[in-house]
Amino acid sequence: MAQTSIILRVELNHGLVSFGDVAATISRAGGDITSIDVIRPGKESSVRDITVDVADTKESTIVDSLKAQAGIKIINVSDRTFLVHLGGKVEVTPKLPIKNRDDLSRVYTPGVARVCTAIAENPDKAYSLTIKRNTVAVISDGTAVLGLGDIGPHAAAPVMEGKAMLFKQLADVDAFPICLDTKDTEEIIRTIKAISPIFGGINLEDISSPRCFEIERRLAEELDMPVFHDDQHGTAVVVIAGLLNALKVTGKRIGNIRVVVNGIGAAGVSICKMLLNAGVTRLVPVDREGAIVRGGQYEYPMWQWLADQPQVEDRPGTLKELIADADVFIGVSRGNLLNGDDVKRMAADPIVFAMANPVPEIAPEEALPHTAVFATGRSDYPNQINNVLVFPGIFRGVLDCRARVINEPMKLAAARAIAAVISENELNEQYIIPSIFNEKVVQNVRKAVIETAILTGVSRRVPPDFR
Repeated sequence: MAQTSIILRVELNHGLVSFGDVAATISRAGGDITSIDVIRPGKESSVRDITVDVADTKESTIVDSLKAQAGIKIINVSDRTFLVHLGGKVEVTPKLPIKNRDDLSRVYTPGVARVCTAIAENPDKAYSLTIKRNTVAVISDGTAVLGLGDIGPHAAAPVMEGKAMLFKQLADVDAFPICLDTKDTEEIIRTIKAISPIFGGINLEDISSPRCFEIERRLAEELDMPVFHDDQHGTAVVVIAGLLNALKVTGKRIGNIRVVVNGIGAAGVSICKMLLNAGVTRLVPVDREGAIVRGGQYEYPMWQWLADQPQVEDRPGTLKELIADADVFIGVSRGNLLNGDDVKRMAADPIVFAMANPVPEIAPEEALPHTAVFATGRSDYPNQINNVLVFPGIFRGVLDCRARVINEPMKLAAARAIAAVISENELNEQYIIPSIFNEKVVQNVRKAVIETAILTGVSRRVPPDFR
């Protein structure tokens, strides 16, 4: 259950109620008081700010319970999550002050004309003389936001802002949120191409399937810069990283396992591709209508691509039928599709990645007694599959080496780099994925991405620490 933190400003009439009564009321309603600040003391009455941790569904219950008690007046209720969003979460600041005319003449007219001319004569100088060197566009049309779906570009903005914050804090990449008010594939492609000169890379986010495939493919072909749809590839990279470590825990080899992937949308297709590139030889992609089988005919090009792969099984069936004897289950679909009995029918020492949010494909309490390794997309259980582990380090790497693209070998190298953060001594069934705050993650991913970009010939620059 999702938790939030609220601040209640209350006025207490001491003749009718004590603070102990307030605390008891909040506790009964499901809240947990974490701090108390006296705003105005007094003998007859006082005003206090009470910070309360509470489940999202219980916030109104707490407020109503306090209102119903004599002697308590609620002055204001503030949600701390909303407070951090006031005015947005990111800003643009200059790197040096403009204090006098001399400063002005250097950063603006007339001195800037010399720099403009230099870039006009050699466009590559934009990488060294403008923000292009270290700036990524985080772009969405708001059609597939988190677990919220099509909520539009205005409502998608807080997610894009949050991603920009993570880029800066974790990898010192300057990122700018851009939300487009169109769902037209051609218009999105045209718009991104038109604004691309100022950016060093494009991070696509929360664009619905199947349009996201075409948008990313076209942009990658038509722009001379890295384009990365994080919902597809970020998720896939972390899944592979977690799987590599889970296989070490269970003693299984990637070439011998049978893998069922449920939910063949943007993330599911990318996961399947990476599984095949990583060496999986028995793959069972499953969507709502059942398995995508080898040799089948499908309307979606990505499904057809899977059906043409020799590693994909040719046996039709439903998820519950096909999960029998599977070594690995990877879910990027919807909640409550499986139960404990289904997991019992898997192969010995099963690995289950149930990543639907906020409700996993199988309840952790049902899965954990029967799995060797269990992971979710949630932060309140061990082994969170979180793509925040991926995009900061990947873009730090591609910006530093000025890569033209982010290719499949670079993604696989990133997955192995994330897995390698956890040492053999640390590795166990509850620790297969490092924390997003582990400083080694960005360092490892950057290094692996640059090395692979150089080896595959897509790097246009060799960073000084690689010479």
